[in-house]
Amino acid sequence: MTNLILIFAAQILLFYAVASVGDELGRTMNGKHLGPYKKEKLTHLRVYWHNSVNGRNPSSVMIQQPVLNSSLFGSITMMDDPLTFDVPRNATVVGQAQGMYVAAAQGEIGFLMVMNFAFTTGKYNGSTITILGRNVVMSKVREMPVVGGSGIFRFARGYVEACTKSFDLKAGVVNLHIHFCSHFNK
Repeated sequence: MTNLILIFAAQILLFYAVASVGDELGRTMNGKHLGPYKKEKLTHLRVYWHNSVNGRNPSSVMIQQPVLNSSLFGSITMMDDPLTFDVPRNATVVGQAQGMYVAAAQGEIGFLMVMNFAFTTGKYNGSTITILGRNVVMSKVREMPVVGGSGIFRFARGYVEACTKSFDLKAGVVNLHIHFCSHFNK
């Protein structure tokens, strides 16, 4: 009986706490609380994303097989792909493209991309750019939205444009040229 009374009392307190918040859930932030991120900047980055599905150390691994043998639809692939500021795969790695891509289209090779560009060197070290969008592989240029970021890219919004730079079917290596344009507060 004591437990029921305690549970009932906790529910009343929770209801009171939620009810007392009222319109506070949607209030506007005071600009002075944003600290050094008050002024918006525009950043353009060019990175090369190196995806490898074969070999001794693949950077992408399929964790869910396709629903049908005749298409990729339904497959899920996790990735931890190197990012460089130069074209060659052996160029200096400046970060990782970490996340997953899900084959979400039945009539074409189209992926839902969910990933962070996690930078590990230079002035962007420790910062991330979060991308969530559609990647239709056979399109010359694919545009995906930037939905956020952290560190120097806090409050980021913008887009990335992906173009296939090279593709080696036998080796299972795809190199993408990613042009990133973002507004963020700094």
